[in-house]
Amino acid sequence: MPQVLEFKLPDLGEGLTEAEIVRWLVEVGDVVAVDQPVVEVETAKAMVEVPCPYGGVVTARFGEEGTELPVGSPLLTVAVGAAAPSAGPVSRAPSASAASSASSTSLASPASAEAESSGNVLVGYGTGAAVARRRRIRPVAAAGPAAVADTAVVTVETDGPVPVISPLVRRLARENGLDLRALKGSGPDGLILRSDVESAIRGAKEVPVQAPAPVPAVAAVGERVPLRGMRGAVADKLSRSRHEIPDATCWVDADATELMAARTSMNQAGGPPVSVLALLARICTSALARFPELNSTVDMASREIVRLPGVNLGFAAQTERGLVVPVVRDAHARNVDELSAEFARLTESARAGSLTPAELTGGTFTLNNYGVFGVDGSTPIINHPEAAMLGVGRIVPKPWVHEGELAVRKVVQLSLTFDHRVCDGGTAGGFLRYVADCVEHPTLLLRTL
Repeated sequence: MPQVLEFKLPDLGEGLTEAEIVRWLVEVGDVVAVDQPVVEVETAKAMVEVPCPYGGVVTARFGEEGTELPVGSPLLTVAVGAAAPSAGPVSRAPSASAASSASSTSLASPASAEAESSGNVLVGYGTGAAVARRRRIRPVAAAGPAAVADTAVVTVETDGPVPVISPLVRRLARENGLDLRALKGSGPDGLILRSDVESAIRGAKEVPVQAPAPVPAVAAVGERVPLRGMRGAVADKLSRSRHEIPDATCWVDADATELMAARTSMNQAGGPPVSVLALLARICTSALARFPELNSTVDMASREIVRLPGVNLGFAAQTERGLVVPVVRDAHARNVDELSAEFARLTESARAGSLTPAELTGGTFTLNNYGVFGVDGSTPIINHPEAAMLGVGRIVPKPWVHEGELAVRKVVQLSLTFDHRVCDGGTAGGFLRYVADCVEHPTLLLRTL
């Protein structure tokens, strides 16, 4: 006799207390293996797949896509010890709510369950996301198992999720009330792309609609977007930073011509390409070794400044889901090649939405390259609970006095936003001046190698 076990939303770490169901990877009636991902959820930190610790047949699911669940809430139930379906058809539970009560009958006696079902018989079991489409065979009339086995297919219905290029596309459609099944995807094999969904949304907005009846005036008019998930977490952190940290900003223009020439020489020598971000990161770790006050955090409960032993360097990355700050662990112990490789890996994961909570937390200092947006300067908000952030603007040709003569040089604006509790302007200015000197004369770094 199979045992039905309940799998609850586990503690995802990093103080997370809830998650939103983005996409179910299994359906009621699917056979799952131990540690197989069964649902994709979005937390305040990242998009993650949740594996089930049980192996067996899924008998019920709890929560629709888009539902927020607290940690410890039931996700699904699994009949452990049930025989896996073989050649004969097995009935599918009519609904998630009825699946639990019907599981002992349907799993213990497939033939009798078929006779009592509504006439829909699931053909072709699959596991996880590999089963994107399933077929149901509808017999001509309710009959015994032998008659069902000999009955030809009358209707074929599509079941399971519509194939889309990413969960973000599915969520975009859901938030705009768009039925994905009504779309024709322009991707390979009919895959629905983000452009397909956006085009359908624009088309829907262009259709004239009858003006609604007048409604009483309200205090605020406009679209309301819930502050939850990653956007909500960012709002909470920035609000806390602005409320708790007395920050100040100083900035300086620097001649980056020699730094860019050094990068060109490195890349011409062969090997993996070296990024500008990696060079700036190497300069930052050298500067933090000289000015450790800025690699710290403030513990107001004990009224202490905690200077941290190593540099976990965060860097701002813009994605479809918003701004995220992946963290390069032990950046102070990495050379330029290692930093370039880690920046590339984390950036790719950020764009794919697959960063783990551990890769998004634990930073001690942040490098913000807002120059990629085509701007020269900014006064960013410190990434709480860190003590400072270095901002880097775009590197552009500008008139510059070089060796006593006017010349066109590649100039960049550097800004440092710092927590005034951990240091005064002299320390912050010394840090920023050292960074600028290394940008202008990269050979200064040779002393730190």
